[in-house]
This record gives sequence, C-alpha cells and structure tokens, in this order.
Amino acid sequence: MIKQLKKDWPFHVLLLPGIILTFIFSYLPMYGLIMAFQDYNPGLGFFKSPWVGFDNFRLIFSQPQFLNTIYNTLFISFFKLVFGTLSSVVFALLLNEISSNFTKRLFQTIVYVPNFISWVIMAGILYNILSADGIVNIMLEALHIHPVQFISSPSVFPWTVIISDVWKTFGFGTVVYLAAITSIDPQLYESAIIDGAGRWKQTLYITIPTIAPIIVLMTVLALGNILNAGFDQVYNLYSPVVYSKGDIIDTFVYRLGLQNGKYNIGTTVGIFKSVVSCILISLSLFVANKVANYKVF
Repeated sequence: MIKQLKKDWPFHVLLLPGIILTFIFSYLPMYGLIMAFQDYNPGLGFFKSPWVGFDNFRLIFSQPQFLNTIYNTLFISFFKLVFGTLSSVVFALLLNEISSNFTKRLFQTIVYVPNFISWVIMAGILYNILSADGIVNIMLEALHIHPVQFISSPSVFPWTVIISDVWKTFGFGTVVYLAAITSIDPQLYESAIIDGAGRWKQTLYITIPTIAPIIVLMTVLALGNILNAGFDQVYNLYSPVVYSKGDIIDTFVYRLGLQNGKYNIGTTVGIFKSVVSCILISLSLFVANKVANYKVF
C-alpha cells in the first residue's frame, strides 16, 4: 500500500483541495448538531446552553404541524416521482417513433431547456401564466370554466408544484430513457417485422421490456430522495395561505430554525430527516442491487 501511495502521490495531492473543502464546509459544521439535544441559547453558546436530551424530538413529534409537513412532503414527492417517470418514458417512446433525426433532436432540446432554468426564474414565469389574469385562466374562461387559483388555493397548490416540477425536469429523464432505447439491438426489431409485428407490438414486446430494468433502477434510486420534495421550488412559490398543504420538511425547518430563531427545533427536524433519508437511500441501493444488479461499490 505504501509503495502504491508513493507511486501515485501526485494524484493524492490533487485530491487534497477537495478533501479540505469537504472537511471545512461539510464535516466541521456538524458540531452544531448538538443543538438538537439542548435548549439552545445563542447568548450562552454550545457549551453553556442547558442539556435537554431527547425533549426536542418529543416536542416536534407532538406537533400536528410537523406531522402535516411529513404528509405534504411524501404526497408531493410521490406524485412527482410517478408523473415524472411516466411522462419521461412515454415521451421517450414517442420520440423514438420519429424517423427524422433533426425533428427528434429539436423536440429533445425543447423539453430539456427548462431543466437549466432556476426555480427563481421559473416561479416568476408560473406566477405570470397562472395568475387570475394569466394566460391559463384566460383560456379556461374562454372554455366557460371558472378561474382556478393555482398558487393561492391550498387544495390546488400541491398539484401546481407537482405538475410544474414534471414540466421542468421530465426532459432529463427523457434523455436517459431515449439513450436506453437507442442501445436496443436492431436485430430484435428486424425479427419482429419478419414475424409481422407492427410498431405498437414492437414497442409493447421489445422496447418496454428491454428498458424496464432502467425504469426500475431510476425509480428505486429516486425513492431514496423521497423526503426531498424540492425546497427551492416550494419556497419560491408558496405563501402563508397554502402552508397547510404546501409546507414541506425543508421549508418547515427553514421557517422554524432561521426565520423564527428556534435553532434547536430546526436542527432536530433536520436530524430526523437526515436519518430517515440515509435509511431510505441504503434500502433503495439494496433493492437496486437485487433488481437491476446496480452497485455503488
């Protein structure tokens, strides 16, 4: 091992800046997690604030508002995952049916562009097109449908978050599934054509079964991040009137910990989310290994 280190020392030196930055910005601030077990007072600091053990954890689990944020997070994440996967797979299958490479790349680029737009800009676009006098409500009114409060109605807001996220991100998934489709052996399609199979049966019996492991793998890996419902998106779109249906764990931690100054409670919620996310990621990697033979190490 020492011989190997001496031989590859220039590569290890190149790693040093990354290791130092990771230690300073990712590991060093972790001492602040001690606030979750204290009645933290900024005037007393970490060493003089009273120790309360697991009282902060008991407090957050007794709050109906916290349990509501868990439900909102799981609801939004679950439907983002379902609709995002379905739209990506269906659009990739449709793109595969286009024979013109120029048209295929044009549509692929159009759906991929929103992926590069930040949620700050995207929120401005959504506020304009979904407002009471926006283009969407004008079209609904022309169809004699009552205007919908997409941003300010608690019952509609979660679906606004889900659909706008699918619109922004499904282009990336489309690229992944289209790459999987193009790697299918053309001889399978040629054999199917000789047997009299049309485009629909080729898709049903060759394309979908072939890319099924990729779909399963992407879905299983996404399950590990199901508690990340999208802080940037929700924070830029929501308002106090939709907190009951739109408040997720990340925005709850931000409001409680930073805006209201309850650092110990915000840290407690953050630890809970990190532990659950770590368990989910481990389980998703285990399932991915069993289902699709995917290994990280």
